[in-house]
Amino acid sequence: MQKTNKGADTLIFLVLFLLAVGFISPILIVLMNSFKGKFFISDTPFLLPNSETFSGLSNYTSGIAKTDFISAFGMSLFITVFSVAVIVLFTSMTAWYITRVKTKFNQLLYYIFVFSMIVPFQMVMFTMTKTANVLNLDNPVGIILIYLGFGSGLSVFLFSGFVKSIPIEIEEAVMIDGCNPAQSFFKVVLPILKPIAITVAILNVMWVWNDYLLPDLVIGSEYKTIPIAIQYLKGGYGSIDMGAMMAMLVLAIVPIVIFYLLCQKYIIEGVVAGAVKG
Repeated sequence: MQKTNKGADTLIFLVLFLLAVGFISPILIVLMNSFKGKFFISDTPFLLPNSETFSGLSNYTSGIAKTDFISAFGMSLFITVFSVAVIVLFTSMTAWYITRVKTKFNQLLYYIFVFSMIVPFQMVMFTMTKTANVLNLDNPVGIILIYLGFGSGLSVFLFSGFVKSIPIEIEEAVMIDGCNPAQSFFKVVLPILKPIAITVAILNVMWVWNDYLLPDLVIGSEYKTIPIAIQYLKGGYGSIDMGAMMAMLVLAIVPIVIFYLLCQKYIIEGVVAGAVKG
């Protein structure tokens, strides 16, 4: 019996190791090619840079200049920070309300949020683009509201599951002490929601920061985020400055990887709490 368990553990380890290598390999390939001359990337994409192919930081300086990376970074940071803040605040309030106030309308509203998670973005992107244009949402502030709409389904679902695990007696006690519903939420409920709030924030940060299609459809090239700016490294007739593109991909990946590594311990805790406890 012990040998069987050991063999199963070894097999699981090997499978997970191969999966890890498969996921990490593309990132390592991009990283090492970002230090090669652009004419060597196509010829030796899987080899480490050597004295002949190594280009130093020239790809990074060239890419930053060509894409106006600093401006694009600021735009991505602005949209990501405020979109995630709005999503966390409003979806937590919504989940708390529809969980505590038991009405048929709120139950229907909850199922609408859940249903929105399975609707493909491609199904609504054309009508969404037209609506955003008519309502003057095709700007950096307007796209924050659009992200709130698309991010609310999963966020409300996770928050609702966590709210169900909070004893209602806690809220009743603070109401007896004189707190109104808003004070009860912000002073008592929201601090308890911290683990799932961090999880929701992490998931949405990774989505909004790396998103290309929605900013491209809504705000286009007038307000370039990092994914859009990188696309402008493509030249005429399909030519691409591969060295600069690899360097810009590395710079785009680094902030989100650091953020994820710092907060990864909250993901499993929050997802389990939000999806199982309720």
